[in-house]
Amino acid sequence: MLDRLEDSFLLQRRFLDDAGHELRTPITIVRGHLDVVEASDPDDVKITRELVLDELERMGRLVDDLVVLARAGQPDFVRLAPADAGVLTDDVLDKSRALGERDWALDLRAEGDVVVDAQRITQALLQLAKNAVQHTRPGDEIAIGSSVDDQEASWWVRDTGLGVAHGDAERIFARFQRGRQSRGNEGSGLGLSIVTAIATGHGGRVHVDPNPGHGATFTLVLPRRAHVPTHGLYDPNHPTAGSHPITRQEQL
Repeated sequence: MLDRLEDSFLLQRRFLDDAGHELRTPITIVRGHLDVVEASDPDDVKITRELVLDELERMGRLVDDLVVLARAGQPDFVRLAPADAGVLTDDVLDKSRALGERDWALDLRAEGDVVVDAQRITQALLQLAKNAVQHTRPGDEIAIGSSVDDQEASWWVRDTGLGVAHGDAERIFARFQRGRQSRGNEGSGLGLSIVTAIATGHGGRVHVDPNPGHGATFTLVLPRRAHVPTHGLYDPNHPTAGSHPITRQEQL
């Protein structure tokens, strides 16, 4: 028991260390520019103000993402209720169109009821859609689809962008990790960790079908009538974070 508690404390310390490291960079940037801004130069003040506001907005997004991950192990993180899988798919596609000028399409529309947290599923799929926008250009296709059978419900986001390098297929689901195909430094590096936390909270999983140079497909697979796993906690840096829930003993 003491060994498991010690491992749990180490995981929490690693989480705090990662968060501190990510927050330290924008703080350093803001402080550095405020130290050298020429208060008598309106142009310099304007440029510095825009940079500081941009960094503060990035810090705000990072804090929001950290709060979501911190709540991922709490019993009320996922609130299950009956939902129509097809209507949920339509809603996500409609909302995704505002994320960027892409050729948005519907791959397949499921028919049937599911028991999920519709808001959390929407959050996860919009995060995958946002991720697809960041790895595509205007005019590229991004498609959203869903399917259900007797046991499982699946939603996916497919794009025709840069794809995911095979060596990144599992690594990108860890906290603060970005694929080598990423265009620049968009986002907090926590988006896919949040998607995985939502999948795990439903007793499901998320995986990527990498197709380097030709796009990627991220798929969320959940029990059709989801249950909140009482035995599962989420560690996005666990080796199997992108594939299935981990047990409490594995976490501790």
